[in-house]
Amino acid sequence: MKDNFIDDIPEEVQTDISSFNEKEKLIGNLSQIFKALSDPTRIKIIYALMKGPLCVSDISELLGMSQSSISHQLALLRSQNLIKVKRRGRRAYYSLDDDHVLCIFKDGLEHAEHKL
Repeated sequence: MKDNFIDDIPEEVQTDISSFNEKEKLIGNLSQIFKALSDPTRIKIIYALMKGPLCVSDISELLGMSQSSISHQLALLRSQNLIKVKRRGRRAYYSLDDDHVLCIFKDGLEHAEHKL
């Protein structure tokens, strides 16, 4: 006879998981956020932006990469609402979109450091 372990899971937990599984748009958005954060260059950019707003030339110099490659990565991060841009005169300054991004990144960084 096969044991049915689902009977050991409280009904409210089962209901919560079922409800979450039906939120395809939310799950898709979350998946895209983690996908955007899966690139080493974008991780370096997010780390730099944790320190404060920077323009493309600043990020390019700090990371030792071309401005065009940085611009490409910034566009991807913007498309996922992980960063925002503010224009001051002719310059565009990038920063993290909000504290949620900072928390996601810091928690991921802390977890990665813990596993080293």
